[in-house]
Amino acid sequence: MSDDTMSVRNNGIEPSYLDFQGKFKGLLGWLLSTDHKRIGLLYLISLSLFLIVGVAFGFLMRLELIAPGRTIMDPQTYNSIFTLHGVIMIFLFVIPGLPAVFGNFFLPILIGAKDVAFPRINLLSWYLYVAGGLLAIIAILLPGGPADTGWTFYIPYSVRTGTNVMIALFAAFILGFSSILTGLNFVTTVHRLRAPGMTWFKMPLSIWSFYATAWIQVLATPIIGITLLLVGLERIFSIGIFDPALGGDPVLYQHLFWIYSHPAVYIMILPAMGVVSEIIPVFARRTIFGYKFIAMSSIAIALFGSLVWAHHMFTAGMSDTGQFVFSLLTMIVAIPSAIKVFNWVATLYKGSIELSTPMLYVLAFIFQFTIGGLTGVMQGVLTIDIMVHDTSFIVAHFHYVMFGGTGFGFFAALHYWYPKMFGKMYNRKLAKTSFWFMFVGFNTLYFPMFIMGWLGMPRRYYDYLPEFTSYHFISTIGSWIVVVAFILMFGNLIYSLLKGAKVTEKNYWGGETLEWQTDTPPIHENFKEIPTVSDTPYQYTQNQDEQLTLQTEEAK
Repeated sequence: MSDDTMSVRNNGIEPSYLDFQGKFKGLLGWLLSTDHKRIGLLYLISLSLFLIVGVAFGFLMRLELIAPGRTIMDPQTYNSIFTLHGVIMIFLFVIPGLPAVFGNFFLPILIGAKDVAFPRINLLSWYLYVAGGLLAIIAILLPGGPADTGWTFYIPYSVRTGTNVMIALFAAFILGFSSILTGLNFVTTVHRLRAPGMTWFKMPLSIWSFYATAWIQVLATPIIGITLLLVGLERIFSIGIFDPALGGDPVLYQHLFWIYSHPAVYIMILPAMGVVSEIIPVFARRTIFGYKFIAMSSIAIALFGSLVWAHHMFTAGMSDTGQFVFSLLTMIVAIPSAIKVFNWVATLYKGSIELSTPMLYVLAFIFQFTIGGLTGVMQGVLTIDIMVHDTSFIVAHFHYVMFGGTGFGFFAALHYWYPKMFGKMYNRKLAKTSFWFMFVGFNTLYFPMFIMGWLGMPRRYYDYLPEFTSYHFISTIGSWIVVVAFILMFGNLIYSLLKGAKVTEKNYWGGETLEWQTDTPPIHENFKEIPTVSDTPYQYTQNQDEQLTLQTEEAK
């Protein structure tokens, strides 16, 4: 600890993590820090940069599809950009997003701990994440060009194409290690470092979501790592594992890929559900409805979500018994998700709802995730799935869950915890404006895909028949609105970080969980003394409601 820091402590003022001077100073103090809050911010910066690149690739794809025929790129370039968009958005933003940023930053604080269980492994996971991301980007510049297989790396094309598939496979392999290490850290932290008095059913609901997600990361990620390793070995040594020309089985690859990738959907969505469960009680001024049901539904989603992978393969050739079983499991996994939605709506009922920016993103999440979930259950019905399989209907469903769900959950968390993380406040009017651009743009972009997919528009196609032109045109207009929303949102947040109004009060929004009992920004080890937890979170009383109403009026 430096002399300056010691003198500040002696004067009775605790330095925040932003001011803390450890063994290293300046940039090295961040790059070599084991403080979970700084690592969370390193993830936030990295994720934001990769998100911008991924959105840019998606924007270029939509420009190409604004009209039939070639507009701005050739088919090979389109396939490469499509693959990069998928790899970046799935492996570099959506899967790590909420756990890596907000799990790292707030999980220890929410359970009353000073740090995660393994701080150095936590830092290593960030370096692995950055290494994997940079490898995926570097593949663009190397001879052979970026991979053009799609983000699923389906066999046999991924073992025969001459593009840089090996680099993309290795990048995903490294990212898998980062995910596993983060999951191990979170599981151990929740089990071993909870504050005195914090029993399992006194934990915040976001912790239940991060905990369930961590188990999926630990148990499911090694499967995709081994699968990608086998694809690499097949490319190098021509071993007949998946390639039918060598005696392999491409359907085996699909099973192994989706055994990971469908649970990965819940790695993506569960933390967002936890954020929604945190934000609704604060802005509805209500005790959460059905705390134990929401907590247990997170575990149920993690469990049943790991058993439904083959519903991606109904058209690949499967026995009638297999189709029946996986169709039934798909219906069952919808039940715990429906429990969450019901309890969220019940919490909102007769609440004193404040439509701040985080709450707007949460309400949009519920609306869009419900559409994505219902269309997912439709695909569990065999006759419908056979008709809409590999159409843009699937693209719309996937984005309503991933972007409309996880993406909006990420933005809700960012606007909710921003004043606590940085001690600054963004422009609330501009934040609401960017939300409405995002909401309108998102639905304009993806809802037409439901219609044209139902009419037979294949997904991943570079070109299309004239009857789909109007739908693609509307969808491309929606992408322009989304880009405007991103510019407004990130511009507002960055400007506020540099010149925004300072926030010093501990409980800016009037929350009941432990992060609102710490300083703003939190001090280096989070708490001057480890708290003792006596109450269940989210317990709002009438006096608190009156006090929070006054705080809200003052903030406005």
